[in-house]
Amino acid sequence: MKRNRIMIAAPSSGSGKTLITCGLLHLLKKKGLHPVSMKCGPDFIDPMFHTRVIGVPGRNLDTFFTEPSVTRALLARNSTSSDLVVMEGVMGYYDGLGFENSKAGSSDLAEVTGTPVIFVVPARGMSRSVLPLIRGFLDYDREACIKGILLNRVSPMVYPRMKEMIERELGIPVLGFLPVMHDLHLESRHLGLVLPDEIKDLREGLDRLAEQMEQSVDLVKILEIAAAAPELHADLLSIRQRFLPDTPLCRKDGSRLRVGVAEDEAFCFIYRDNLDLLEEMGAELVPFSPLHDAKLPEGLDAMILSGGYPELYAESLAENKRMRSDIRDVIQAGLPTIAECGGFLYLHRTITDPEGMEHPAVGIFPGTSRFTGSLGRFGYITLKENSFFGVDVGGIRAHEFHYYESDDPGDAFLAVKPTGKRSWRCGYSTATLYAGFPHLYYYANPAAAGAFLAAASRKR
Repeated sequence: MKRNRIMIAAPSSGSGKTLITCGLLHLLKKKGLHPVSMKCGPDFIDPMFHTRVIGVPGRNLDTFFTEPSVTRALLARNSTSSDLVVMEGVMGYYDGLGFENSKAGSSDLAEVTGTPVIFVVPARGMSRSVLPLIRGFLDYDREACIKGILLNRVSPMVYPRMKEMIERELGIPVLGFLPVMHDLHLESRHLGLVLPDEIKDLREGLDRLAEQMEQSVDLVKILEIAAAAPELHADLLSIRQRFLPDTPLCRKDGSRLRVGVAEDEAFCFIYRDNLDLLEEMGAELVPFSPLHDAKLPEGLDAMILSGGYPELYAESLAENKRMRSDIRDVIQAGLPTIAECGGFLYLHRTITDPEGMEHPAVGIFPGTSRFTGSLGRFGYITLKENSFFGVDVGGIRAHEFHYYESDDPGDAFLAVKPTGKRSWRCGYSTATLYAGFPHLYYYANPAAAGAFLAAASRKR
């Protein structure tokens, strides 16, 4: 099937991938096109930027979680109504699981999906030194998908000469530049970029960015490169046959299982593909807000407490006593529940906010959580040595990324890194509860999602 597509990648983090991706998506929207964005890797915040601020559907593609055929099928399914897929790379172009290989990195995703790459080079303070930098990335892998260069943080005075030099000596097209834009930047927080609703005047800034890109970036050439992407070999039928039950999981009366999903400012980290898969398996998703709603929705068969930033809203969450009480009661009564990372912190006796103040939380677990100032455990893992909602589903691929720590993070699973020898115990697992720091991507092990809904069906 035909899918016009490109990837925005760079030599390293901090090169401007997110800014340029957002500017390009915003410009495409202003031109009347219908792009869709896809982030490489386990990132929640960039897709939220694209969806909430720009109005472009945002998804994830991750070659650690899914094998190539599934990755291509998810790309095809989630871009059915789009004119153009814009992927955003992660870290440096060849960075992957570790020093051993590029698996699960930008170059791996580009190769698996046959996606041409626009390579963003932060060239401020450089002249001829830009040549070996670019050549190194081109020569490192002769099968590299890099088809064009976009120069970032370059002055309009320097750009024409730098473009002519790169094209003459390296034979690759330079598609434009962005100058340093001091009034437009995306700040950082301990989990990455701040949330889109918190950036003052962001949309006005993106208007300025799109206007600049319209003047200094060759959008026509970028669209030509995207249109030259090879046909995407993806089997959408096989994804249904492999991942969906013959009969959707449901209540005994045949009605759909009601799954409450925590979604608000404090609980906002969840893969949309996870929710799609639950719906296709038979669930009716019922969004609710632990921050703003007075009580839990009625008649739930299961519940998901998403990851996010509960520590930043600890005082407001504590003030919603009825909600905390409802959640504690239904979990203790056996409502099947998934609580990931921030949702797991919310189930502690207290949450310690960034200023060091403790606030009452749900109270399923006796300890508290606190900010450590550093990443103790992060990255891809496989959870082993336990069942999931009472079912042996085999290893569960997941990822951790958190600066907060728990007094007792659990020991139900052995978390094993995909490279090296590092492992640790983590998480809680019973017939009705999964709680812990690891985030799950259901397409990595759909049997886990099925076990969750099966527990909901049994409970009802």
